[in-house]
This record gives sequence, structure tokens and C-alpha cells, in this order.
Amino acid sequence: MHTSVFRYQFASGVDPLEAEATLQLAILAVEGLVGEARVRMDVSYLLDAPRSVIVVDGSTPTSDALVRIYTALITREFGAESFRVRRMTSPPSKPASAAIGAAA
Repeated sequence: MHTSVFRYQFASGVDPLEAEATLQLAILAVEGLVGEARVRMDVSYLLDAPRSVIVVDGSTPTSDALVRIYTALITREFGAESFRVRRMTSPPSKPASAAIGAAA
């Protein structure tokens, strides 16, 4: 399975805690679409404040909706030139049976 992860790099003028607060707002919007339980199961992100980076897992339909809403919100709030976003796709992981066999 390929995992899509989105890396948001913010310009120096953007407070990373404000960017995270906007992400929380986007998470609330997604909860309105799919419910709190689905968001708790499907959404994850990482804030690296010193580097002004937020990484969001976008590998599920729920988290894909989050990424779309978040991108729209930060574009409106901070401006299109205030951040860069890249999709980073990881290679497929080994099947669990292969991992178990390798450990034996």
C-alpha cells in the first residue's frame, strides 16, 4: 500500500502555532462531514514548529478531505505564497507475514 503524506513548509512570517490552529479548524470541518470517530481513526499529523513544517497523513478518504480543506483555509488565511505543500509517497511496505518470517 502506498501512503500519501503531505508536507507543508511555511514561510518565516507564518507562526507555526497559528498554522496548527488552522489545521485544528480543518479537522473540525472534517468531523462535520464524517463524524468524530472516523476522524480519530483516520487523521494524523506532526508539527515541527522549529522548522515551520506540518506533515499530514493523507492516505484515507477522510484525511484526503482534511488536506483539501486545510490547503484552502491556509491559502485564504496566510496567502498562496506563504507556504509550499508537497505530496510525499512512501514505497509499499512489506507484508506482515514477510516481517514475521524475517524475525524468526
